[in-house]
Order: sequence, then C-alpha cells, then structure tokens
Amino acid sequence: MVQVGQKAPDFTAKAYHQGKFTEVKLSDYAGKWIMLCFYPGDFTYV
Repeated sequence: MVQVGQKAPDFTAKAYHQGKFTEVKLSDYAGKWIMLCFYPGDFTYV
C-alpha cells in the first residue's frame, strides 16, 4: 500500500483528454510535479 511521502508505483491508466480516450503512464512524467486525482464512480452506470 502506498503511503504519504512514499514514491508511487508505476502504472498505466486510461484518460480522457481533448475529446478522446488515451493511455497515460506515470513514468512518462518522471522528474515533473504532478497531482493524481481519482474518481472511482465516474463513467460507471450505477
């Protein structure tokens, strides 16, 4: 489990950007400041 102050493990995720779906990889942003936001209920039909 990742905890505050620890390095996040590398992962690939689907993203919606500029009108289309794409895949992003955390390691593509190595050395840059990023903020990760997760919305587990988005795009689901609950």
